Amino acid sequence: MYEDYTIKPYISPDRDPNEVVKPVPKRNMEPLADGLLSGDIILLWRINFGTFTNETWYPKYFEYTYGIDGPSHLTQLLENGYAYEESAFSSLDHLNSSQKKAILKELGVKGLSKMKAADLDEALANSLSEEELYGTRDCLDSKGRGNSSQSSRDYRSSSKEKNIAKNRLEMSNRFSFYFPPRGEIPRAMRP
Repeated sequence: MYEDYTIKPYISPDRDPNEVVKPVPKRNMEPLADGLLSGDIILLWRINFGTFTNETWYPKYFEYTYGIDGPSHLTQLLENGYAYEESAFSSLDHLNSSQKKAILKELGVKGLSKMKAADLDEALANSLSEEELYGTRDCLDSKGRGNSSQSSRDYRSSSKEKNIAKNRLEMSNRFSFYFPPRGEIPRAMRP
């Protein structure tokens, strides 16, 4: 079916072989001048919304319409300098004040009602390390409950610890799109 394609479309090993699907258009599998595929451009477009995190699911159209494996192409975009992953603290601007206050409240910080956004960010930086802000996600599920794959100490934590962890779970690292300044060559295109 794809014999005359420059680059063969990605077909997930989980896809049902009997599933009838439209073929990926040939034009979507032809590399652009910078070596990117149409699906890579769509992935960068999604990243540019500012809501794409390391926990975002990939819609089927990356495979079915654009012929790419979203996660592996994201890795390539990161390696080639087209996108970068923000740290937990860099991702704070994606949280609203209520979410930041909830984290600080659980930590016992006082005077939250008087704090502005910059004050909340400063209070978070003073109260938590990068690892503490981001690190509790491995021992708890998305609802702040203990994950049974962890040791018993991890899921016997107090309800206060679970609430702190639940709010921190919302701190998924975000991806940001990097558009090189005019004249700068992305790593992928350097000789």
